[in-house]
Amino acid sequence: MSAPARHTALRAYLPPAFGLAVLVGFFVAVEIMIQGGILNRFIVPPPSEIIGSFGRVIVEEHIFSRFMLTLGECLSAGVMLTVFGVAGGVLMHRFKLLQQACETWVAAMASAPIVLMYPLFMVIFGRSSLTIVMIGFIAALPPVILKTIEGLSGTRKVLINVGKSFNLTRSQQFWKILFPAALPTIFVGIRLGLIFALINIVGVEFLINYGGLGQLINDLAERYDLAGTYAAICFVILVSVLFFMTLEKVERWLRPAD
Repeated sequence: MSAPARHTALRAYLPPAFGLAVLVGFFVAVEIMIQGGILNRFIVPPPSEIIGSFGRVIVEEHIFSRFMLTLGECLSAGVMLTVFGVAGGVLMHRFKLLQQACETWVAAMASAPIVLMYPLFMVIFGRSSLTIVMIGFIAALPPVILKTIEGLSGTRKVLINVGKSFNLTRSQQFWKILFPAALPTIFVGIRLGLIFALINIVGVEFLINYGGLGQLINDLAERYDLAGTYAAICFVILVSVLFFMTLEKVERWLRPAD
């Protein structure tokens, strides 16, 4: 391998390595502060105890089935919010009257505490995974719609004029100019939507005590198993990491020129 190639490879691995080193350093610092009595171990358990509890949580708490349930709920909500969120944003961009009438309400819904409406959703859908998925979907919908509108509206006029000069139809203009130009902003909206969905899904699992990692966190917290509780939270973070890694690969696939 040539020197420039080695330098390029080193630069590619340097950010993840630095991030991992910072994370390890943070955990070491927390461990030292807890052992030194600076932090209360009855509020924040030592990282060594959290790491040691992973095996127990995996074996005794059926973590795999709970992890897959939460992952499936997030995936279902994510697919729905992508399809309906992007379609809603395109529709509102296409019909300006609809955008003027509804955009403010969509923005207001983004700040509404949808999770507190879980009793209503339970009446409609029952105490089931469908309730959790629908709450995650509704809570995550606004950022996808708003970012889709923003991305389509922000397309440079020169690109649209070039399309008109080639006598492109409205459909061709959308698929060849507007949609590719709006993709980066749309993916920002989808990322925000997934964050909203994951927070609400785990939160509702915690509130209604129905399956998934949220219920596990509730169970462990009620038993005052702090190390196990933090270990379960780490699995929630893992769900988020998997979604964001997948989304990044999908974005690279849709934008190969970048």
